[in-house]
Amino acid sequence: MSKISPSALDEQLASDNAPVVLDIRPAADFRDDHIEGSRNVPVYGELRNGESQGFREHLEDLDSDRRVVTVCKAGIVARKATRILEDEGYESETLAGGIRRWKGYESDSFGYRVRSVLGSVLP
Repeated sequence: MSKISPSALDEQLASDNAPVVLDIRPAADFRDDHIEGSRNVPVYGELRNGESQGFREHLEDLDSDRRVVTVCKAGIVARKATRILEDEGYESETLAGGIRRWKGYESDSFGYRVRSVLGSVLP
């Protein structure tokens, strides 16, 4: 299962072959802050508890020819969504660090810069 960094996602969102960004956080969290153009499928609690049926019901709404990037708060539960998508034949990645890291990327926070440097030198 692969992950994508916020900077790489930002570059891809500006391209002609932009992925679908699927934010699985609760609707209220999505309304408060989200990646522009992303779609909300609020199944975070279900996936966290090991239930996938609600998420699977939304798969028919996705274009199977487009790559999907899953997003949650910190990237942990989104990995479950990514795994389900991959099992169903979708090309999918998880946003590394979730919306928290995306917000750090957008604001170019010190913490984001430190994590980026460490991530580039550590295995």
